[in-house]
Amino acid sequence: MDLSCLEHLKSQPFWVLLLTILGSISLLKNSISFLIWVYVTFLRPAKNLKKYGSWALVTGPTDGIGKGFAFQLARKGLNLVLVGRNPNKLKEVSDEIQAKFGKTQIKTIVVDFSGDLSEGIKRIEETIDGLDVGVLINNVGISYPYAKFFHEVDEGLLNDLFKINVEGTTKVTQAVLPGMIKRKKGAIVNIGSGSAIVLPSDPLYAVYAATKAYIDQFSRCLYVEYKKNGIDVQCQVPLYVATKMAKIKRSSFFVPSSDGYARAAMRWIGYEPRCTPYWPHSVLWYLARSVPESAIDAWRLGFCLTIRKKGLLKDSRKTE
Repeated sequence: MDLSCLEHLKSQPFWVLLLTILGSISLLKNSISFLIWVYVTFLRPAKNLKKYGSWALVTGPTDGIGKGFAFQLARKGLNLVLVGRNPNKLKEVSDEIQAKFGKTQIKTIVVDFSGDLSEGIKRIEETIDGLDVGVLINNVGISYPYAKFFHEVDEGLLNDLFKINVEGTTKVTQAVLPGMIKRKKGAIVNIGSGSAIVLPSDPLYAVYAATKAYIDQFSRCLYVEYKKNGIDVQCQVPLYVATKMAKIKRSSFFVPSSDGYARAAMRWIGYEPRCTPYWPHSVLWYLARSVPESAIDAWRLGFCLTIRKKGLLKDSRKTE
């Protein structure tokens, strides 16, 4: 800045100088934030996950994001412990992975997360005893069959949402964590949802969103508790992904395939306690923060009412 510019600034009223300084600070802050985003999104190297341990445990690995993670972890050279409720589907995905990555060792454990978890957790503990499970992907979860008002959620669905989304993730973490503490290393990834964090509300999916808010806070607390033990805990926050649970068949720029999401997600493991790995999702998150919450609430309510209408129509056709 030359002397003439300095003299010009000195001649301005104090409030003009103050606004100029504040504007410059804001511009600098936003510029730095953008550069950091570019670095962590596109340039930062992924961690070598094998340094955490040679085994990874994945829940809900037979479809969607969980299956995508299982393939990507095998690609990175990790052996797998796959935990799901359907033995036939577990065998199918195991055979698919070993056909592509022949050196991958795979153990499967049948656990019905909607039932009594005590026996299933015991089987997990027995199977991983002696294995250096360095990565845990808590992916198992369910949502509503379609949008519903809270008073329409039946007891069975309510119990499943709590059992699978909350208790399942909590107890599997509790089973795997002691080994990580003993080895002083590990990475835990819990799959959250944009419905609980990105959106100010998710009407007609209230209980699902609430269970995912639990996952977010649970993850953040464990991140702080166990960082000193060499354990990196992270909540990943995807928006829409083309999966059966989301009832989206085709992927697009803003809606990745489950494999596309998993590829992006692998690069973030071991870093921030909360992240949105698929970068177009982070753009949507930024845009959502610039819109008044009341406007997003109104849009989301209308969108979910449309889903509910289609779901009710489908149900009525089944009963005819």
